[in-house]
Amino acid sequence: MLRMWKWYQSCLSLHPVKTQVISSGFLWGFGDIAAQYITHSTAKKRLQYKQDEEQEFKVNWKRVAITSMFGFGFVGPVGHFWYEGLDKFIKMRLHLRPKSARFVATKVAMDGLIFGPFDLFVFFTYMGFSTGKSVAQVKEDVMRDFLPALILEGGVWPIVQVANFRYVRVRYQLLYVNIFCLLDSAFLSWIEQQKDAPWKQRFSSFTSLKERGGQGRL
Repeated sequence: MLRMWKWYQSCLSLHPVKTQVISSGFLWGFGDIAAQYITHSTAKKRLQYKQDEEQEFKVNWKRVAITSMFGFGFVGPVGHFWYEGLDKFIKMRLHLRPKSARFVATKVAMDGLIFGPFDLFVFFTYMGFSTGKSVAQVKEDVMRDFLPALILEGGVWPIVQVANFRYVRVRYQLLYVNIFCLLDSAFLSWIEQQKDAPWKQRFSSFTSLKERGGQGRL
């Protein structure tokens, strides 16, 4: 384990972007396999497999490849420059003392308000187009999945990032995030695979009521 850590440190020093890209891609791929297994297990518990309840779990490798490409093409490179740039911006432009409460709080807020929603939007949009869906279908999927994911993640990621920005060095912050992304990619893939699950419709109903209320006031 220690050798692997030293090897990772060496790769990160020599090829920081490439190392972040490769690690992100593999972690998102593993996360999608976990999501597929969770979805399969959940379906069996709900008796969706009526004819063969003992149907074996089979990995959809095409979906794994698609999800991995999101890690390779977006999370790795964009995440690397985001955390590096965010740290420099807060230090040099806002002149906040590193590791202070205001410094950490500002980082968490900017990460949650800017990068978090953007990451979710790109993920669901990418997953839609990569599976051959039309613009209208992708728009419908994003409207269905974005808000539930944003709300549910909003209760977890700020806590994760407080520890990240307070105790982890900048060069390792994406690695820290990627470890949690192993779970997060499973969660997002599971959200996307749930389609029109009943619990999602509650968010859709809330949005519809809000829009109707806004129209009524005009």
